[in-house]
Amino acid sequence: MSAVREAAGDPAGALVLFHGRGADELDLYPLLDYLDPERRLLGVTPRGPFSFAPGGAHWYKLQEVGFPDRETFFATYDEVGRWLDGYLAEHGITHDKTVLGGFSQGAVMAYSLGIAAGRSRPAALIALSGFIPTVDGFELDLSEIPPVGIGHGTFDPVISVEFGREARKVLEDAGGTVLYREYPLPHAIEPQFLIELRGWLARAGAVA
Repeated sequence: MSAVREAAGDPAGALVLFHGRGADELDLYPLLDYLDPERRLLGVTPRGPFSFAPGGAHWYKLQEVGFPDRETFFATYDEVGRWLDGYLAEHGITHDKTVLGGFSQGAVMAYSLGIAAGRSRPAALIALSGFIPTVDGFELDLSEIPPVGIGHGTFDPVISVEFGREARKVLEDAGGTVLYREYPLPHAIEPQFLIELRGWLARAGAVA
């Protein structure tokens, strides 16, 4: 299940945002217009496939921060990867014209689909309050890294800001270009960073 925001005309690409744990496809829907106010991109916010306590939709079973449950992670990675490939093909949009982003668990999914071995590279990645996952059998390919925008609250009690800092280090050490911002917030999104991301997406070539 997904919420779709059509482009104003023929889409120049796609913007796909993955919600956080316990939310749904409507949670990040307003961010589509925030990030792409001119509606140049086809916007879509899919719903996580699992439902765990205390409710809402989840992308994988919570095990340990930084280390998703292997069985549910791979089930989602395979399912969502097939969905994304098919959805883009159906609309005649290539991966290199697609921005993947997310918050919390959704940021984990954006990383997973954006820099995994064997996956096509998106135009850019947006990771808000998330981490690059460590899962047995899951491999990254850091030989070609799209531009990555990372935002993380310094008072985050759910996913420590250290995970954002570590992601930045991993990506930059591999030669990636990272826009990194910390802000004095808990597990939340900073609106000013979203505004900054608008111009960043254009400079990254993600918004034609």
